[in-house]
Amino acid sequence: FADASSYVGGNPEGDLTVVEFLDYKCGYCRKAHESVAELIRSDGNIRLVVKEFPILGEESMMASRFAISTLRIAGPDAYQKVSNGFYESFRGDVTEATLTAYAQELGLDPAPILAGMNAPEVTKVIEANHLLAQRMQISGTPTFVIGDQLLRGFAPLETMQSLVAEERG
Repeated sequence: FADASSYVGGNPEGDLTVVEFLDYKCGYCRKAHESVAELIRSDGNIRLVVKEFPILGEESMMASRFAISTLRIAGPDAYQKVSNGFYESFRGDVTEATLTAYAQELGLDPAPILAGMNAPEVTKVIEANHLLAQRMQISGTPTFVIGDQLLRGFAPLETMQSLVAEERG
């Protein structure tokens, strides 16, 4: 699941991998964001792999391209700030102007990130994530792969914790 084009968070050496397919314009992804963050924080031994899966229109695509471009240009810490911020602080429509202001708010230089949004490498990441989702019969967000289990849609923290416990046996 993880490669150079995916953000890997949590504990990169963790004993269990959780993969999240997300779309920044998805209300259920926003709702799940806090549960995922708490799961990673409270467990300490989960490796989180994020798969950008923009499926809800042009703004979703722009937000994902911006996040992936941030990962490529400014690195994983900046990506994490951008990704978290899309759920925690970003409001309004996703446009070049709002993304510029957002990058500046986060202390990032917007010019190279915006310039990199349509790079072939960014397009390849999105296409690869869509192909992977298709092969796994994933059509909605959020979708989680927890060990060998597929969890479609939002689930409360307790449900995620019990799936993690189940996977660990």
